[in-house]
Amino acid sequence: MPADYLGQEAVRKSTRPQARFLSLADMPGLLALEAEKWDVHQAASAKQMAARIETYPHLSIGAFCPDSGQVLASLFMKPAADDFWKHARDWSECAEGATPLRSRTLFGISLSSCNGQAVQALLEFFWPHALAGGWRHIYLGSPVPGWREWRERNPGSGILDYLRETRTGGRPLDPQLRYYHARGFTEVVCLKNNYFPHERSMDHGAILRGTVPLSGLSPLWRHFTLEQIQGVTRRLSRWLL
Repeated sequence: MPADYLGQEAVRKSTRPQARFLSLADMPGLLALEAEKWDVHQAASAKQMAARIETYPHLSIGAFCPDSGQVLASLFMKPAADDFWKHARDWSECAEGATPLRSRTLFGISLSSCNGQAVQALLEFFWPHALAGGWRHIYLGSPVPGWREWRERNPGSGILDYLRETRTGGRPLDPQLRYYHARGFTEVVCLKNNYFPHERSMDHGAILRGTVPLSGLSPLWRHFTLEQIQGVTRRLSRWLL
């Protein structure tokens, strides 16, 4: 392999966001990101984020700038019943619902990001941990920020009509759903009214489901160490994530 290619690859890796599990020491950066991405009615408090980290330390992940240490993305998850979305009325019931004794399902309490590469780093980091932990599905609740404007242009149409609208290649018309679609959350399992305060969505939220790649081989992963699974996912991430 040419030396200049090796040098470029080393630079690329050194400048990519670095993902790891979160700790309470990360709180100042997490609060800064939360304030940047959410308004006062949406942002989590320090107490709420600390509780997430302390309760689910291996389901709380951050991606950081390798130079400045700035928090570029955060993802908080919790175990959920496989059919939780059928019963929860809004975000708080999704996020605060009882934790089942057995489940292969995770609910993403919050995903905040100011950098697309950082979200990719989160997914790549968590993938082998998800396989090792036996997790099958990850759900996210997403706003639909294009809904209000689209309804103004299409009077008489409902939000389900909007959700069926697609762009080239079958990608969702809504920009936020399209963002998640590109990251593997391709299935809208339900729509919730009064899900979460979000003006452009008129408080609607779509519950999205993503399937952990290769999680169907869970009997196989039980015989692998985490380090071995990381070796496999590292080689396949560019094709499957």
